[in-house]
Amino acid sequence: MRAFHGQMSDNQPIRRNQAEKEKQLRDLKETLASMKSHTSPALKESVQRRIKELETELRAAARDKATRAANPSAQPQDQQRQRRAPRRNTIRSM
Repeated sequence: MRAFHGQMSDNQPIRRNQAEKEKQLRDLKETLASMKSHTSPALKESVQRRIKELETELRAAARDKATRAANPSAQPQDQQRQRRAPRRNTIRSM
């Protein structure tokens, strides 16, 4: 059976919000701390790499949030665009 667009098996990254990322970071740190000495180095490196990635993402998000709070006049480009006037009625749309 083929997957349809948007199905969980589409091999797309899972989008997480700020709270979920913080929870995942805490869980990964606990996992790393509870690893035994005989745990494979590759697994430890993988967990450490993911921790660093999450910390970087959270720092960047906090920096962006602070920038937006300090400069509220800078709106995203979508909000800056003016709306077009509605189209005129044509014979087909009447």
